Amino acid sequence: MGKDRSFAHLFPKKSSSHTPYPTSSTKKVLFWGVFLFFLLFLKYRPYEQGTHIVSGSLEYIFTLYHFIINQTIGIVHEAGHGVCYLLPCPTFIMILNGTLFQWLFPFGIAWYYKRKHNMVGWWLGLFVLAISMDYTAWYISTAPEGAYVPASKSFLGVDGLHDFHYMLSALGLLTYSGAIAMVLKILSLLVMFRSIFGLFSIAYGKNKTRRVG
Repeated sequence: MGKDRSFAHLFPKKSSSHTPYPTSSTKKVLFWGVFLFFLLFLKYRPYEQGTHIVSGSLEYIFTLYHFIINQTIGIVHEAGHGVCYLLPCPTFIMILNGTLFQWLFPFGIAWYYKRKHNMVGWWLGLFVLAISMDYTAWYISTAPEGAYVPASKSFLGVDGLHDFHYMLSALGLLTYSGAIAMVLKILSLLVMFRSIFGLFSIAYGKNKTRRVG
């Protein structure tokens, strides 16, 4: 009767000091990885260059990672349009939804991590949002080229309606597409700079990471 029949001793509790967040070394690797990507991004933006053969290992690696990010954003963009294929959205909202989704997706991920007090995830999410914004800026700048995007430049590989030619024309702002694109490009770069500085502060500053209880 006096024996302890509990099996609790077989399953010790985890220390409350355990934290799932990246180690100091991981934070430094993430910072330098993002910083290198940013430098290559400024030089090798695929959509701002003519067709050419990729040369050099750095450009190859950047092109691979940028392709993965761009394809993910492209899928989310098309999903935004797709929602309005199922719902009775006005044409303008259906077209706008693509860009809204491709911005809200990385921002939503960033916000999720911020709510978890994981600032590494917050800044990485904002960095990807800035990449999406930069691509949108380029897309806006091509609006005067025509109402349709040729299959060779389309994400889906078929001729498609140019989102911003339609929206800016509807708003009477097509002639200002260059200025709008420039403002958005500057904003995207500012978000990138802030994200990189945030990752630098986490990697090399005092550890202020809060643990989620």
